[in-house]
Amino acid sequence: MSNIADLILHSGRAGVELALFVFLPVMVVMLTFMRMLEARGVLDTLVGWVAPVMRPLGIPGLGVFALIQVLLVSATAPVATLAMMDKGGASRRHIAAVFALVMASAQANVVFPMAAFGLNAGFSILISIGAGLVGAALTFHLFARHLPEEIEPPEARPKHPVADDTKGVLAVINRAGREAFAISIGAMPMLILALLLVNVLRAVGVVEILESVFSPLFHAVNLPSAFVLPIITKFIAGGTAMMGVVVESLNQGQVSIADFNRLSGFLIHPFDVAGVAILLSAGPRVASLFRPAMYGALSAILLRSLAHFVLL
Repeated sequence: MSNIADLILHSGRAGVELALFVFLPVMVVMLTFMRMLEARGVLDTLVGWVAPVMRPLGIPGLGVFALIQVLLVSATAPVATLAMMDKGGASRRHIAAVFALVMASAQANVVFPMAAFGLNAGFSILISIGAGLVGAALTFHLFARHLPEEIEPPEARPKHPVADDTKGVLAVINRAGREAFAISIGAMPMLILALLLVNVLRAVGVVEILESVFSPLFHAVNLPSAFVLPIITKFIAGGTAMMGVVVESLNQGQVSIADFNRLSGFLIHPFDVAGVAILLSAGPRVASLFRPAMYGALSAILLRSLAHFVLL
């Protein structure tokens, strides 16, 4: 019984430290930066410039904003934008393309905290954008070509707070801080439970069995078999839980940050059971478009994985 208690306490301590001392500071800075750009109108201007270029790829203005949200905030941030598209009259083809783009993009809530451990964040984001656009274009022009294109009303624009004076700036900073704190505290249970699961599996020998089974495959691509557990955790529990497992493995010397950089294109995106479940909650039209969006997202993730594996 004492061994179980030790595992719980060790997992809890590691999860709390990661959430409060790595995750929270990074998210406060990034969310403040994002919200200030919103409040100053910079994001709306950027969307206005980029949207005409993205339109042929099947990405409307709101799709550009969803991409910025997932890259600078978190995997769950685009849900509100997808909900606006769901209810705002956007065509099913455009929604499917944006859905694929979001599912294949590098999520900020993993990229920036892992950058503190040595992840090449700039490369991850740039490759994510390029591959995501390819996946969105494939979705719009190939996988979702049979879907109708309803006449679209003028696109709704997200309403942002204004930061024209000191009071407005402080309000934006406080709002970003509250959001970052909520995201970090919300991630804590998943981190603790994921780390506990990993420690239990290690204690009973399951991890060693899995690593021995898959070690020939990993050795064939010159990667340590210790990545078996992060991969399983990622696609079941999501990116945040995977991050906790990877950090634990890094601290124990079981994997290297160089190897994680090579695998990050395959691991850092919202396309997993937890992430997809959250994105499907955006609305019934979004949920109905999962299949064509999935094909586009998988194409983009494959492209990202190859780019990371070959170039890093």
